[in-house]
Amino acid sequence: MGIISKRLLFSCLAFGITACLCLSLLSIAAVTVLLTTSNESASLLPTATMLSPSHTPYPLIPTSTPAAEVLPTSEVAHPTSTTVLPEELSIQMDEIESQVSELRGLHTGNQVPRNLLTQDQLQQQVLTDFMKDYTAEEARDDAIELAAFGLLESDFDLYKLYVDLFTEQIAGYYDHEKDSMYIVQGSGFNGFERETYSHEYTHALQDQTYDIEKGLNWNDEACDLDTERCAAIQALLEGDARLTESQWLNTYASPQDIQDILDFYSTFESPVYDTTPAFLQQDFIVFPYEKGLAFVEYLYDEGGWRAVDEAYHSPPVSTEQILHPERYPSDQPKQVDIPDLLPVLGEGWREVTQNTHGEWYTYLTLAYGLDSSARLDPENASQAAEGWGGDSYTVLYNDNTDETVMLLVTNWDTDRESRQFAEAFKEYASGRFGSPHVEGNNLTSWESAEGNTLFKLDGARTIWIFAPDTSTAETILGTLSTP
Repeated sequence: MGIISKRLLFSCLAFGITACLCLSLLSIAAVTVLLTTSNESASLLPTATMLSPSHTPYPLIPTSTPAAEVLPTSEVAHPTSTTVLPEELSIQMDEIESQVSELRGLHTGNQVPRNLLTQDQLQQQVLTDFMKDYTAEEARDDAIELAAFGLLESDFDLYKLYVDLFTEQIAGYYDHEKDSMYIVQGSGFNGFERETYSHEYTHALQDQTYDIEKGLNWNDEACDLDTERCAAIQALLEGDARLTESQWLNTYASPQDIQDILDFYSTFESPVYDTTPAFLQQDFIVFPYEKGLAFVEYLYDEGGWRAVDEAYHSPPVSTEQILHPERYPSDQPKQVDIPDLLPVLGEGWREVTQNTHGEWYTYLTLAYGLDSSARLDPENASQAAEGWGGDSYTVLYNDNTDETVMLLVTNWDTDRESRQFAEAFKEYASGRFGSPHVEGNNLTSWESAEGNTLFKLDGARTIWIFAPDTSTAETILGTLSTP
């Protein structure tokens, strides 16, 4: 789905702090904390919501670690002034960096600059970094695209939503474009901030080892062309950071750290996020942080951190591979070609996007659409989407008539799985549009105030067309060749 490329900075840098916090706190709430007086660390007994038994905590780093192995710190460069980090804060950050480096098995000789900002300065910097690559016009096109799939209203103000989310909860972040860490001044450096720092420093190690922007080709330009690949890489990055963060929590967090995090959780509020559309809540948190963690844990169980490192040399390329780690790396998406619809539609139309929907967004469409009465049970939606084998879609818009056209062609692994999706889609579409207008010969259509929806089951292929009227939908169907 095209929206992923527009939220690279958003999800990884700003909102990631809140997302990681929420999931980490849920994990902490599900474990027994044994506070011991003979050890500076809290011993955490993992449950199914945390680490599996194979994730044995690493030993503590000896206090006699040579100074050369600890990254030095002193003064940090503020974007507009120079600020000196308090010595005690610098020492704690040095210690966490050394601990994370040892846990993760990645080492770098380069000091990561630490920029100390006020809350207002940090919020403004993140806003500026994100909005320079995302305009209100692009946000409108994203809303048009998502509305075609029934996920948003076409006039939904995504731009304002992002601005509001940016300003809700920001503790700090690592900026891979500037190779710098940004830290909120005056917010303290207690258990929550220490855990967050372990997560964000993992991103710094990933970047300096694998070069996120160029080495992994994870940037706006590349992700505009292949959102599926970028969603998968994001899940790898965040899953890696979450597993490292969990190991840091198990190994080094003190009883006070744990109490600080629980105290923070007891008063934590996120009113903007809580009112965000259902599918975005899933997309912002569940996929990159929860599904990403499960993917990385699967690799870790197979071969430790070495197996995770190998994934950076051959990154996952689809959300399917993240959702089903056992299919990585052999199960590659099938290429699906779709026709250029501009010559068919005529003057006044423009292409908003052409991209891949993917298994994850297929699931979101069925289970977390805008119309709650059309939503399928998440388990049923997951089963219907699981046979995904590859797809391609295009969305076009007529600014003069305020009309939208969408074409999605999906290849499924087998005929049985395409039929399973077809049955689920009919249930979804009937909940959204009412009873079918036409049904027969593997072709079903619905008429509604939104327009005409046409769905065809064609062997192991399904075709979903949304158009202003039946004639246009049938014309589009006629442009598709037999598979």
